[in-house]
Amino acid sequence: MTEAVPSYLSPTGQEIVFLLLGAVAVGSALLVVTTKQLVHAALWLVVSFGALAGCYLVLTAEFVAWVQVLIYVGAVVVLMLFGIMLTRAPIGRSADLDSGNRVVSALVALATAAILVTVVIDGFRTAYTPLKPGHGAAKELGASVFATWVLPFEALSVLLLAALIGAIVLSRTDIPGGNSAPDQTGGH
Repeated sequence: MTEAVPSYLSPTGQEIVFLLLGAVAVGSALLVVTTKQLVHAALWLVVSFGALAGCYLVLTAEFVAWVQVLIYVGAVVVLMLFGIMLTRAPIGRSADLDSGNRVVSALVALATAAILVTVVIDGFRTAYTPLKPGHGAAKELGASVFATWVLPFEALSVLLLAALIGAIVLSRTDIPGGNSAPDQTGGH
């Protein structure tokens, strides 16, 4: 008995949601790198990470989706926003964020995307896996993270803490080694 190959012209509801979430992720990722406001770039990154978590949910990888939300949206983007606030980075539009290489970077990005799409289509042209609800692998992943990978996991948390403390030290003006630039009122 042969299994019928599904038609790409009649996608299922899961496939449509996956494609829409993928389009949101790609669109917001483009806005991350093209916006001239640093805070807006961080917020578009939140949208991109959220859409990626939605893709994981559609693929029935609930544990990976929650890790995406907790770690990337909840920690990395918040750390970036703290870094922006503590280093007194410009909040509004900034001309410093434009390197002037837009045409070259767009050509490199399009060439890279074309190569990746060509390789993926050529490699997986006849492969099809239906999206079926599966069992989350949270038990196996949790056992692996907290048994085999516990030392790198804790080292990463110490590294993130050191980066946060370093940003605070660099932004403080009342301690030696901090930002020694005079304030705008004319004093030191």
